[in-house]
Amino acid sequence: MFHRILIANRGEIALRILRACRELDIDTVAVYSQADADAAYLALADEKICIGPPPSSQSYLSMPAIIAAAEVADVDAIHPGYGFLSENADFAQTCREHGIEFIGPAAETIRQLGDKATAREIAIAAKVPTVPGSDGIVEDDQQAIEIAEKIGYPVLIKATAGGGGRGMRVANNKISLVSAYHQARSEAEQAFGEAGVYMEKYLERPRHVEIQILADGHGNVIHLGERECSVQRRHQKLVEEGPSAALNESMRRAMGRTAVKLAKACKFKGAGTVEFLLVGKEFYFIEVNCRIQVEHPVTELISRVDLVKEQIRVAAGEKLSLDQRRVRLQGHAIEVRVNAEDPEYGFRPCPGTITKLIAPGGPGVRFDTHIYAGYRVPPTYDSLLAKLIVHAPTRAEAIVRMRRALDEFVIEGVQTTLPTLRDIMRNAFFERGEYDTGFLEDMLG
Repeated sequence: MFHRILIANRGEIALRILRACRELDIDTVAVYSQADADAAYLALADEKICIGPPPSSQSYLSMPAIIAAAEVADVDAIHPGYGFLSENADFAQTCREHGIEFIGPAAETIRQLGDKATAREIAIAAKVPTVPGSDGIVEDDQQAIEIAEKIGYPVLIKATAGGGGRGMRVANNKISLVSAYHQARSEAEQAFGEAGVYMEKYLERPRHVEIQILADGHGNVIHLGERECSVQRRHQKLVEEGPSAALNESMRRAMGRTAVKLAKACKFKGAGTVEFLLVGKEFYFIEVNCRIQVEHPVTELISRVDLVKEQIRVAAGEKLSLDQRRVRLQGHAIEVRVNAEDPEYGFRPCPGTITKLIAPGGPGVRFDTHIYAGYRVPPTYDSLLAKLIVHAPTRAEAIVRMRRALDEFVIEGVQTTLPTLRDIMRNAFFERGEYDTGFLEDMLG
């Protein structure tokens, strides 16, 4: 097992990893930018190292600064959390070149799966169902037109190195396709430094369902059920739950087996998520996320498996602590993301100082956050303030519990998404489980 881990992230995920390390009796090193100098969780680390001055938003992306901090602190491993460097193949490779274990998949695996066109090719070779589309990167707009005529409109142009909805365009006809193709390439080049795009048949109003996987370096791969992530705004998730109300047991088993098959095909190691689009009873692979997800507590509550601890153990060379036969999923969990955003003004970010905080609690309630009364929400980083997660025996009970917890929750000083989350939990369509990726837009009008 590792003796000392550097946490290359910030906010609630840095605190989450720090807690897991403490329970595993592993020393921690927290890096931070000056914008986060007053973060309370820094006091819980065994050592803290500043890696950047304000107002830089790039501190946590600086590979030289983080590697230098790791070497100075003499750590065994680096945990990147999610976002930032968690799916950067070059960073994973750099860690290992410096004799530091990267807590995540191998650099080559990240590189293959980070390129969505390559990931699609791996899935096709493994006989995993994929959305009809191009075999790989679309080289020019004429090729795009030929593919669209074959699979039918509407079509979706997607950046092969993309994420978060960037480098993504929908086209309903030949004229809009040419424009969408070039716009997607330009946006992909600006956002990711890679202009490559591929094409898929655009599935209108699907559901977004993902399977949590765990794999070790000894050939063992398991899945821990699914999470439904269809409540999204501009491809950013607001609500996640598990299990999905859209799956029956047969579909659930098939999707789980498919995720495991794909993980084995790409020699996956660590914690990851295989994402699918669901249309009726048919599901289609879209991508693999090579990291712990923001919504991982949903799976932890229904499986009673600590995903972060499993990540660390696997990276240290240990076997998974359980096999598929021992996986038992119980009850229903729902997570909501509370962001410093103003729903009245298009969900624009709202940095500022939190003047009052009353956290929800009680039976079946989990509250993951790094904030406190007096905390300054910086304008520099992601607007996520907290994750509120509930667990109950049934979905109906979980919804009621979430309503209660949200009603207890008070944040003053900054605008948040709490009003929108309360509305979602009282929406009749959500309550019945009758929603898809267009749900939130419909609800907000």
